[in-house]
Amino acid sequence: MALPLLLTPLAIIFIIIIIIILSHTIIQRLRFKLPPGPTPKPIVGNLYDIQPVRFRYFLELSKTYGPIISVWIGSTLNVVVMNCELAKQVLKDKDQQLADRHRNRSIERLSKGGQDLIWADYGPHYVKVRKVCTVELFTPKRLEAFKPIREDEVTAMVESIFKNCSIPGNHGKSIKVKDYLAPVAFNNITRLSLGKRFVNSEGLTDAQGLELKQIVDNGVKIGASLSIAEHIPWLRWMFPVDQAAYDSHVARRDRLTRAIMEEHTLARQQNGAKQHFVDVLLTLQEKYDLSDDTIIGLLWDMITAGMDTTVITTEWAMAELVRNPRVQMKAQEELDRVIGIDRVMTEADISNLHYLQCVAKEALRLHPPTPLMLPHKANASVKIGGYDIPKGSNIHVNVWAIGRDPAVWKGPLEFRPERFLEEDVDMKGHDFRLLPFGAGRRVCPGAQLAITLLTSMLGHLLHHFSWSPPPGVKPEEMDMTENPGLVTYMRAPVQAVPTRRLPSQLYKRLPA
Repeated sequence: MALPLLLTPLAIIFIIIIIIILSHTIIQRLRFKLPPGPTPKPIVGNLYDIQPVRFRYFLELSKTYGPIISVWIGSTLNVVVMNCELAKQVLKDKDQQLADRHRNRSIERLSKGGQDLIWADYGPHYVKVRKVCTVELFTPKRLEAFKPIREDEVTAMVESIFKNCSIPGNHGKSIKVKDYLAPVAFNNITRLSLGKRFVNSEGLTDAQGLELKQIVDNGVKIGASLSIAEHIPWLRWMFPVDQAAYDSHVARRDRLTRAIMEEHTLARQQNGAKQHFVDVLLTLQEKYDLSDDTIIGLLWDMITAGMDTTVITTEWAMAELVRNPRVQMKAQEELDRVIGIDRVMTEADISNLHYLQCVAKEALRLHPPTPLMLPHKANASVKIGGYDIPKGSNIHVNVWAIGRDPAVWKGPLEFRPERFLEEDVDMKGHDFRLLPFGAGRRVCPGAQLAITLLTSMLGHLLHHFSWSPPPGVKPEEMDMTENPGLVTYMRAPVQAVPTRRLPSQLYKRLPA
């Protein structure tokens, strides 16, 4: 005689959870006309079907299901749109209803519940801090005031490459380009936001700089360590996070930032206000009713966003220029014609370097640094492309796919900057064919700063050096695939051989 099956309390709870999840999914599908997509599995949805490089996987799905698809990541509905018409509906027509942010547990802790700009839900707080960024921080006048800092860092990069090439035995050897791009982004954003260059002229990083880099790296590790429970809220109680690790990281970050804020407060009392973002925010703290948590959040938004994106796009652009010597030579011909070979490029030259601007724009079209943008979250149920998007769903705009859409771009996979000489296409959120910085309420407030620094870095790299593949490597053999992740670092960092083009005296750093 078989013994009756005895269910433990834990098993009963688990069964109830499964029933709730399945019921919720069924109700969603019956109540709403959702975009088409692959059939989700119970509990996990499509989580284990999604390939690591998500934006490529979603584009493949669109060949079966169309330009708007549903993908269930755990019990959360994620809607992905992949053409410019649908992007316009998401980012303009229904922008206000789709302007919230999805925050997992690590983001919730690091942003103090969305007290910053990037991770804040749309509402009075977001409108306030957005105004601070656009009216007080990223103004043309302030960005112009920081021009000497940007030019100093870019010329420091050129000097560093030149010194490496001048070492006996290094002639004709390749360098890892990213190793020279990353310090420019790091030093530029820390000087801009925190008023400090943590790296001296010998390339040595001081104690605060090392602490800053360790905090950035640790934040990435925390974000990558989250379990499947992040996608299945009903199971989070089974996967407790290491709260002590979160608290320690946040305390460490805040401790460093507050120390820098105190340094600036003392300096302002002695020498008056400066233009750096930390000084501006502290000066305006009372006027805009900004908490210390909001100031810290805004500073870290700038640090984390500003470090990665410019490096990523510049590296991709350099890879394309090495693979396309015709484009490289054409850009250098323009640089020689406009600037000559007896002086170095300055930011004032950019407005006359039309082809170079097109090179930067073409790099952003093919290789946007955030290919799916940061996810938007629906704060109300809306319709997109004739389909229902229920409240609480996440919406992703696949700007990588839009930039390669053959219905919009002629020869979409070809690196051909000339296309932007033939037709001027805005890339600051007004033309939905090209959205490297997003659009609408969530458009990146630092877009112009990023474009200026990218164009300046490319101009200096091309004016001072010619670039070729490593010995024995053909241009078409270069690895042009991406690492998985929220941003699109190259899977194999580009290696290239620099050859000097200008007189030796033009390779010396010009300190600000």
